[in-house]
Amino acid sequence: MKRLTVISALTAVALLLGAQSQADSLTRLSDRDDLFGWEAVGRVDITDDGYCTGSLVASNLVLTAAHCVFDYSGKMREASDLQFRAGLSDGTAIATRSVGRFVVADGYAPGVGMTLDNIRTDAALLELTEAIPTAVAGPFVPYESPRPGDKLSVVSYGQSRDRAPSRQRECSVLWRHKGLVSFDCDVTFGSSGAPVFTDGAYRAQIVSLVVGGSKNPDGTTTAYGMHLPPVLDALKRKLRSAAPAAVATTTEHKRVKVGQGGTASGAKFAKP
Repeated sequence: MKRLTVISALTAVALLLGAQSQADSLTRLSDRDDLFGWEAVGRVDITDDGYCTGSLVASNLVLTAAHCVFDYSGKMREASDLQFRAGLSDGTAIATRSVGRFVVADGYAPGVGMTLDNIRTDAALLELTEAIPTAVAGPFVPYESPRPGDKLSVVSYGQSRDRAPSRQRECSVLWRHKGLVSFDCDVTFGSSGAPVFTDGAYRAQIVSLVVGGSKNPDGTTTAYGMHLPPVLDALKRKLRSAAPAAVATTTEHKRVKVGQGGTASGAKFAKP
């Protein structure tokens, strides 16, 4: 399978064409005023093994990265190992819910690294045991047509900044190709599953998820995700067809441990 070297080549082209650098600093969303409108982004806590970022796409459904629901041996976690804490900031969450079951996008292989196919399918849908009222945290909808140059923002938890979400107010789509999307947003370990937003007519919509990235020679980060709408639609169909009490299954592969330091089960990073 084609690996990150192919993606890095495409990224280099985008940078040569004048993609914006990561000039914007991250803003810490530390109180209710800061969090207003972003309450549906939260931390997916993993029992004894770190965290990822997730976001509500329905009152009882959380979207995150698929690799967050596997342990480092490649074994799928139990739903009871996961908890979603919406709008978590300095120990206080707007709402906390357990996960009843989840499904993983078809084709995702948790042991083969950051291949093109894995980036396209690195998504999981968590069903909460109790819905979070939309008046408390309004779910986000996917954005259909990201284009190079589109302005984005990203809200995530990350290594060394995991107690509250951080928002980068402006980054950009670098390219979109065959189900893949690349963007120059500032992400790090723990940002896995973080929603990348563009402004919709009414409120922000999710363009993609952060599933991995690479460091560029100039110190900036290039992040990667999938074209989200078809993947999310397939996950919803898969969840509807699953047995009510079942936990999703997929082919298991031995997984190489990724990330470094802390307890972030974060985005996978590689050198270009």
